[in-house]
Amino acid sequence: MVFLSSLGGERLRSRFRLELPLHMMLLPGVIIVFIYHYLPMGGIIMAFENYVPTKGMFGSPWVGWDNFTYFFSLPDTHQVIRNTVVIAVLKIVFGLIVTIGMTLLLNEISKVWFKRSVQTLVYIPHFLSWIILGGILIDMLSPSEGIVNKVITGLGFGEIFFLGDNGWFPFTLVVSDIWKEFGFSTIVYLAALTSINPALYESAAIDGASHWRRMLHITLPGMLPIIVLMVTLSLGSVLNAGFEQVYVLLSPQVYESGDIIDTMVYRMGLQQMQYSAATAIGLFKSITSFLLIGTSYWLAYRFANYRIF
Repeated sequence: MVFLSSLGGERLRSRFRLELPLHMMLLPGVIIVFIYHYLPMGGIIMAFENYVPTKGMFGSPWVGWDNFTYFFSLPDTHQVIRNTVVIAVLKIVFGLIVTIGMTLLLNEISKVWFKRSVQTLVYIPHFLSWIILGGILIDMLSPSEGIVNKVITGLGFGEIFFLGDNGWFPFTLVVSDIWKEFGFSTIVYLAALTSINPALYESAAIDGASHWRRMLHITLPGMLPIIVLMVTLSLGSVLNAGFEQVYVLLSPQVYESGDIIDTMVYRMGLQQMQYSAATAIGLFKSITSFLLIGTSYWLAYRFANYRIF
């Protein structure tokens, strides 16, 4: 027994020495995450105080749940939550449809050079910030000088104020977000297609199956596990409608349909200096997102056999 114990200890020490360089490489990232993500969590206490900057977090008066009561009593709260959920869900649903469709189309291209060229072109918007894309969209969608409205009026229709009409603004957010991200998202699905046995396509072709039937009965079922996984994991981002995009394109004219939780927190916390109320709203969103992420991981394990640990 003593021999076995000493042998096990030696193995642990050997494994520790072997893995020590990897842990040392990981250490700087862990320190950065701790400093910028975990230490600031102490500021959560402001959600339960009437925070006064001159008194600090430990000198400001305690108000309990008053900030949360104030948040839910605001006339715009329910509209903001609704906007956030609707915009996020539309992005998830239509983004998934477009991404899968693009993946299937790319998979059918036989010319490798053409396939790679198309992939490169649709990937490019992902690497551009919303500051750059926002300026491009503002110019393109301008009611009078924008190229999109010039095409619309050239076809005999009236001008559309995409960024100033409450009916069109959510549609504009969803379409522009899909245009930016769908190309990069196809990487995941194209990688999933590599796991499909090519012999299945050959057998189906010998049996006389058309391209459509091979896609319907081989490609899509082969992609189904990763589709289920991506859908379930996306549930955790239902309250993340894209702050950068909305902030760049949002204007007071479209607050009714475009204002989301993150932009509301920004205005209240940094512009109106209601620090406690903004912290309470952010905490509400974080707790809700945490519950959604936990649910999504359980669903991913239940239906896609995906586990982190």
